[in-house]
Amino acid sequence: MKNRNLEHKDNWATPKEFYDKLDKEFNFDFDPCPLNTGEITPDKDGLLIKWGKRNYINPPYSRNLKEAFVKRAIKESDGGALCVMLLPVSTSTVLFHDYIQPNAKEIRFVRGRISFEGVNTKGEMVGKGSKPMHDSMIIIFN
Repeated sequence: MKNRNLEHKDNWATPKEFYDKLDKEFNFDFDPCPLNTGEITPDKDGLLIKWGKRNYINPPYSRNLKEAFVKRAIKESDGGALCVMLLPVSTSTVLFHDYIQPNAKEIRFVRGRISFEGVNTKGEMVGKGSKPMHDSMIIIFN
């Protein structure tokens, strides 16, 4: 069971090889959730700024932010944009049943677990070779 007393971080990067494979297929022109190395200001806030036509979104996994980015991706796709999201598999949630499943063009479950790159709860930089916590899925809104 996850230790709920640890401070969990939202700042995790998609491994380059994984992103490159998706980019080759979808030809992204924007990422509203790039790895953040500083303070998020209004001009860098992916929920406030204008998105591109072909978006890759690996949102923070904290519940409120993940939900906000899913809803924004649906809104962007309703306006004609392609939104490809990398999310943890969580198929029993309201978010999945009421927002993702009815609006997704396609849902792909990733085989194996992705080793994201970032700082763990012990303050250590981790990435390739680390023990991943989540199964992942690719959601395509178009």
